[in-house]
Amino acid sequence: MNARPTTSPKTFHVKSFGCQMNVYDGDRMAELMAAQGMRASDDQYAADLVILNTCHIREKATEKVYSDIGRLRKHGDNPMIAVAGCVAQAEGEEIIRRAKVDVVVGPQAYHNLPGLVARASRGEAALDTDMPVDLKFGQLPARRRVPPSAFLTVQEGCDKFCTYCVVPYTRGAEVSRPLTAIVDEAKALVDAGAKEITLLGQNVNAWEDDGRALHDLIAALDRLPGLARIRYTTSHPNDMRDGLIAAHRDVAKLMPFLHLPVQAGSDRILKAMNRSHSRDSYLRLLDRMRAARPDIALSGDFIVGFPGETEADFAQTLSLVDAVGYAQAYSFKYSPRPGTPAATMADQVPPDVMDDRLRRLQAALNRDQAAFNAATVGRRCAVLLERQGKLEGQLIGKSPWLQSVHLVGDAAIGDLVEVEIVEAGANSVMGVGVAPLQA
Repeated sequence: MNARPTTSPKTFHVKSFGCQMNVYDGDRMAELMAAQGMRASDDQYAADLVILNTCHIREKATEKVYSDIGRLRKHGDNPMIAVAGCVAQAEGEEIIRRAKVDVVVGPQAYHNLPGLVARASRGEAALDTDMPVDLKFGQLPARRRVPPSAFLTVQEGCDKFCTYCVVPYTRGAEVSRPLTAIVDEAKALVDAGAKEITLLGQNVNAWEDDGRALHDLIAALDRLPGLARIRYTTSHPNDMRDGLIAAHRDVAKLMPFLHLPVQAGSDRILKAMNRSHSRDSYLRLLDRMRAARPDIALSGDFIVGFPGETEADFAQTLSLVDAVGYAQAYSFKYSPRPGTPAATMADQVPPDVMDDRLRRLQAALNRDQAAFNAATVGRRCAVLLERQGKLEGQLIGKSPWLQSVHLVGDAAIGDLVEVEIVEAGANSVMGVGVAPLQA
């Protein structure tokens, strides 16, 4: 342990990295601390307690955590430091040994954070990286005021074991929350100001409860008064059931947007990744989605430079991008994760080759995103206003297709307004307010 005085912290700061699930977890940890009478601080260097809510997906994630700890030690007022999230789960006692932090808590145990902080305040060891079968959500405090668009975790963990991915090891096996608990939390979110809810999960479309699948959960949420929009992410191609595809056709509140990672366009690489779908099965699935909802916007994830990827394999990825026409997409260079099968595979791709392939892939993805945005000019659609823009009187919201929409008008944050899209940029569009809508 470090030499920090053993006193109970009065203020806290949560810094979250990575995915939307981490954002959700970070918000819940903040609520836990607030429920203990602590006050949130916007300045991490002035807070008594700093919680680093970590992500292990991106390159050099562990090193970045240690760098953050070093900066807090150098610039902060000797704060209590808690490392939470996936790096905490993966590193465990090593973080305490190497960085002498006060608290280490995994993503399935953060409901125990108040008790761990109390133990650290007494100078005791405070580590919890257990993955209990019982979910943590029932032990979290009630939600308070939330933004117009809120996240709601419904499923955690992964059973797919893609060869590049650490999630099964840091988040555990797939576990689904009960439908009734999710609906209750969704009601609380709506009561606290949410008009849109995004259902979160490592494999969210693997959610199930007593024979009910994700489309049944969406149908239950569709009946909630005051809830205007429903989204979900992230999905796996193998879990896209017929009922979920039909929900995109039948449920008006379910937005016409699907994030469905493919990772590569080569069947040889997909097999090496253990993705359990093929190029053809993925494209046929997208055809079914478009048949059910012709205006659906598609998003995906890509990894370039996976071990053994040849130029011919990469050409297959580029041709898949050309065939799909993604409205949005995320792309990354492969980076090995300790303990994953791909980390020890032969034929690791040289960094300069990965750099070149990522550049070419992103050029194609950016081209298609700009084309999608341009194609929406002239459309009228509902926009949920979420925050103020940088310009005087400017508001920013989301279209049904998850575009950032900038407009100037008399509306307020939280309003759902009809907007005509009048101009398109590479990453956002401009709109003109037409009329208010009743959520």
